[in-house]
Amino acid sequence: MALKSTIFKADLQISDMDRNYYHDHQLTIARHPSETDERMMMRVLAFALYADEALSFGKGLSAEDEPDLWLKDMTGAIQLWIDVGLPDERRIRKACGRATQVVVIAYGGRAADIWWEQNGGMSGFGRCGNLTVLSLPVQTSQALAQLAQRGMRLQCLIQDGQIWLGDDETRLEVVPLRLKDVAKK
Repeated sequence: MALKSTIFKADLQISDMDRNYYHDHQLTIARHPSETDERMMMRVLAFALYADEALSFGKGLSAEDEPDLWLKDMTGAIQLWIDVGLPDERRIRKACGRATQVVVIAYGGRAADIWWEQNGGMSGFGRCGNLTVLSLPVQTSQALAQLAQRGMRLQCLIQDGQIWLGDDETRLEVVPLRLKDVAKK
């Protein structure tokens, strides 16, 4: 018998002063049996950073042809594709062909550094003009994992590029390293 996903609920209050986006979201997050709290919370962080009324969680680990999060327009065209972790280069190149904008939020310490060394150059992600790659220090992703609870009340404040995420007891500063930004036209 296959293991079922564990359901988490999060009340996420977002104050993104950089984008003038202020909204409360009630999220239902299905954590795949093989997914860690760390990875799940990275998905929550990704949602907070790119929040939109139409942003939704994909099937993630359960489907190879869907991202962790995505935003589609009313025609079904993919406007934003977000993956967390260390996705395969072919997957990201394919996503760049399908979506207007692609974001990867990498984490994992030394493994993330090696992944970037292997994929970050002109033979890899360098050719993807609609790709943004962010990397989080292992201490940050592990601290985010400590916030994971079946019922969460989280607040995210984004101002002048600074990101703060936490609950009533813990407040974490999240400082992603920008490895690659979307090419300017």
